[in-house]
Amino acid sequence: MASLWVIAPLALAYAVLIVPQMLGGGIAADLMNPTIAGLAKLLGSPAGVAVGWIHFLAFDLFVGRWVYLDSRERKISAWLASPCLFFTLMLGPLGFLLYLLLRTVVRRQV
Repeated sequence: MASLWVIAPLALAYAVLIVPQMLGGGIAADLMNPTIAGLAKLLGSPAGVAVGWIHFLAFDLFVGRWVYLDSRERKISAWLASPCLFFTLMLGPLGFLLYLLLRTVVRRQV
């Protein structure tokens, strides 16, 4: 996990799926002036779901990588950091929030 290149295949897949959609004019307007209805329409299509899923995976992996590296640097037990990593990869912001809380608690105890 030391390298950011582990996320590059997801970023490439995202680009391969999103660039043709943007060049075709289909979603560019929806992204430049987003509305709930427009985003629901986009995410309700097979292409939109694929793009959204890859987007979530790439950013959850990026944040999970940061959580992992930060926990190692701070010498936080893997037993404590692992649940945060699980929730980061499954529920993104919730896992990140749990890790920030863990970091705060561990720092106060040191």
